[in-house]
Amino acid sequence: MYKTILVTIDLTHKPSWELALPEAVALAKASGGVLHVLSVVPNVRSPLVAGYLPAGFETHALKDANAQLGKIVEDNVDASVETHAHLAHGVVHEEVLKAIATVKADLVVMASHSPDRVREFLVGSQADRVVRRSPVSVLVVRK
Repeated sequence: MYKTILVTIDLTHKPSWELALPEAVALAKASGGVLHVLSVVPNVRSPLVAGYLPAGFETHALKDANAQLGKIVEDNVDASVETHAHLAHGVVHEEVLKAIATVKADLVVMASHSPDRVREFLVGSQADRVVRRSPVSVLVVRK
């Protein structure tokens, strides 16, 4: 079945780990696979926006995100599953695609919002971007 499962979670959106993480854990248990839990802290792309943030903002955000990721994994993943937590910083879908290659994932599990035409037109969906570009199967979990 699956040897290496990558599950992505959004630390700012609780349903992402309430939906995707249990599915990924169940698949890892069933297949005896290794679970990699990835969260991406988006980078501040605009120099104008970055100018309004306090000095050291990204460093502080990454430190907090790493602690939060560790707590989520500890609270929600069965100790019998070999699990590795990863925190990335950058453009979300690009970091997910890099992680697929790095951990040699053969399945990606992601949560996604229900389709909303206006939101998709304006900002798109990270899950959609990953699904279209992923070299491996992607399981999109919805509520």
